[in-house]
Amino acid sequence: MMQLAKNKLISSRWEGRQMSQTTPIFTMTKISPEVEIKMPMEAFPPVSADVSFIYDSFPKYKLGADNQILDDPVEENQGPSLKDVIEQEASNLSDQHKRISVRDLASKFDKNLAAAAKLSNEAKLRDVASLEGHVLLKKLRDALESLRGHFAGRNKEDVEKAISMVEALAVKLTQNEGELIQEKFEVKKLVNFLKQASEDAKKLVNQEKSFACAEIASARSVVLRIGEALEEQEKASQASKPQDVDGLIEEVQEARRIKLLHQPSKVMAMEYELRALRDQIREKSIFSIKLQKELTMSKRDEENKSRLYMLDGSEALGSYLRVQPCSDEVPHVSKCSLQWYRLSSEGSWREVISGAIKSIYAPDPSDVGRILQVDIVSNGKKLTLTTNPVQAVSGLGSHVESLLRKSNADFNVVISQMNGKDHSSHSTHSFNVGRMRIKLCRGWITKAREIYSPSMQLCGVRSDVSNAAKALFWQARKGLSFVLTFESERERNVAIMIARKYALDCNVVLGGPDDLV
Repeated sequence: MMQLAKNKLISSRWEGRQMSQTTPIFTMTKISPEVEIKMPMEAFPPVSADVSFIYDSFPKYKLGADNQILDDPVEENQGPSLKDVIEQEASNLSDQHKRISVRDLASKFDKNLAAAAKLSNEAKLRDVASLEGHVLLKKLRDALESLRGHFAGRNKEDVEKAISMVEALAVKLTQNEGELIQEKFEVKKLVNFLKQASEDAKKLVNQEKSFACAEIASARSVVLRIGEALEEQEKASQASKPQDVDGLIEEVQEARRIKLLHQPSKVMAMEYELRALRDQIREKSIFSIKLQKELTMSKRDEENKSRLYMLDGSEALGSYLRVQPCSDEVPHVSKCSLQWYRLSSEGSWREVISGAIKSIYAPDPSDVGRILQVDIVSNGKKLTLTTNPVQAVSGLGSHVESLLRKSNADFNVVISQMNGKDHSSHSTHSFNVGRMRIKLCRGWITKAREIYSPSMQLCGVRSDVSNAAKALFWQARKGLSFVLTFESERERNVAIMIARKYALDCNVVLGGPDDLV
């Protein structure tokens, strides 16, 4: 392209000199680019020696309105731009970050770092080429300026058009330099990022290598210890083997001696007699334990009869116990201080039932098989009443097992109290016990819905409300509690048992206030 421009300039200047010698009218003759005219060096101004002409022909363009340069569409086969390459590499890195190993990540960062350095070098080369282009355009414009003073007429107009085209090329080159500077900034940014990522990857490789070495050393020590233990075990087994053999030989000899002394029929008879004796001893021990329990119960009944107060009610799950005075001479129960306790079946220890300070107490499913006691303090005197072990209800366990096969269980309840205050509405609500949470609602209105947590409490009611055997206390969370009354005692106990089972599956133990759970 540059060679073509020089050829045009030389031909136009030579033609101008010839025309100036023959006629005063200036004309411009077109010379084909293939024609090569040799002229002496002094025919045109010299060009600096440090200028390198990259192209050998003048750029192809068209002039539009107001002498604007219109570039012809040129098919570029140089591949994707630098910006596209950077975006593609960044996307590939982000996609492969989670599925490659640390070592592969480090090698990938090193390769990308080398590629970024190569792109940076290419950008530098393009910067140098751009600088040379500026110098070349400056030289070309100076040459055209010097030629413009020697021409007139149409030749001068052609020179001016060439100067305007050179200036337009300079503007376009400046714009390309701006884009190149932006690309250089992005390349530098990517290089810094890849350097940091490569250092981090190397650190991770070294760290994983140290961890692997430590694990290998630990595994070696474990293998050595296991080997030593196996050797010791083998030595011990070899040392004890002769003793075991001697013992077996003695036992075999003793068995042969017994077999020789007794006949098979006598040995069988002795075995039958031993079995019969064992059965008799087992039956007598069971009968003795039963007599001891009956004797203990009778003693407790006599003690309760001889006292001033008595317990009224069935000692079974689904009922309630009430403290009543035995005569009119003793103070009324409402004027006494009471406290209920839960004892073990043997009576070795007892646990305070927190909140059970009223004359009525309905046994909880956790009270089954336990003994209940109530301390009555009146006029400075303390009196203790004791019950027999609380009995379970037949068929309750199988009903609970059938409901546990479902995802949740629904019960119809009525809210008796809310946050310790009587509830005015007596409408029926749904008490839903699920595997992960408990919900109390009425239709679409939800009163409470809480997952099983340590702050949740669930137990039988411990106050003297009506229908105590049908009511339970539920604290959904701190600051929100309910006393719910079920349709039957059976449903109340089933709901408590199912809720405690589901809560235990969530590592939560449901109990009453201040219970030892």
